Amino acid sequence: MNRKIIAIAAVLGAVAIVLGAFGAHGLKNLISVESLSVFETGVKYQMYHALFLLFLGSTSLVSDKVKNIILKLVVAGVVFFSGSVYFLACNVLFSFDFKKIGIITPIGGLLLIAAWVTLFLHLIKQKR
Repeated sequence: MNRKIIAIAAVLGAVAIVLGAFGAHGLKNLISVESLSVFETGVKYQMYHALFLLFLGSTSLVSDKVKNIILKLVVAGVVFFSGSVYFLACNVLFSFDFKKIGIITPIGGLLLIAAWVTLFLHLIKQKR
């Protein structure tokens, strides 16, 4: 389980770096400064949660069952939140209007929050 979590964290982190570089260099002349800032928000949240998964895969404070739940929440949250933010920020580059699916952004945010709350609740329920 830990190896899987750390591997997924590494992929999310690497993709965040690639997308951050793409945003800074490839998109700066294609989208507005405001949209670029939105894109960077998606990158930041993806990287924060890659680091969260690195911690999760490295700790013995959390059971494998709870780690699996948190992993699923984080991956789905990053896909929904950061993924939708990327497309919304680059909306002018596509013929499809991604504002139509913008509702998944807050759902992704709720999934990310749920992952952190799951960790918190698991830790406070443990016996010392």
